[in-house]
Amino acid sequence: MEPDSYEVIVRIANSNDAQYALAIIHEMESSAKIRGTGISKRTTEYIQEKMLQGNAVIAVAANGEWVGFSYLEIWSNGAFVSNSGLIVSPAWREKGVASFIKEKIFNLSRHKFPQAKIFSITTGMAIMKLNSRLGFEPVIYEELPHDEEFWQGCKSCVNYGILQSKGCKNCLCTAMLFDPNMAVSHG
Repeated sequence: MEPDSYEVIVRIANSNDAQYALAIIHEMESSAKIRGTGISKRTTEYIQEKMLQGNAVIAVAANGEWVGFSYLEIWSNGAFVSNSGLIVSPAWREKGVASFIKEKIFNLSRHKFPQAKIFSITTGMAIMKLNSRLGFEPVIYEELPHDEEFWQGCKSCVNYGILQSKGCKNCLCTAMLFDPNMAVSHG
């Protein structure tokens, strides 16, 4: 079921959305624990900064309730952009909201950084399917940015020891990449 366009608005986040940052990070952590997966933890300030930069997408209900969120990060001087932190409030799951958010953050990434390779790292099958529909392909970690700061974000993940033991060559997450130079229109 698609969310009713009058019920849920999916848009680029802005400074007015800073009020949702704490709820967003709490839901990210809670959902990861429930799924038994790792997560790169973020602070409310970090999420708010993404909103202020215009590098985040938020879904809100007509009544002002927070529904879902995702943000992008820039790596290797703009050669790579990650689509990260996709989360939907439990009350709004299974309604197609994640698809709208994923498409919006992907399109925002393409618009702001048209030549960048876009990547996503996930353990979730639903996210892998969304990524595939947008033209992402599974890749080895060697295809990802080599910025040391990128791997620092994984330190708060429960699986960081696995990543370290593998020399940052693989982990439990699946890396997926969209290369604009290899893209075929997904109309």
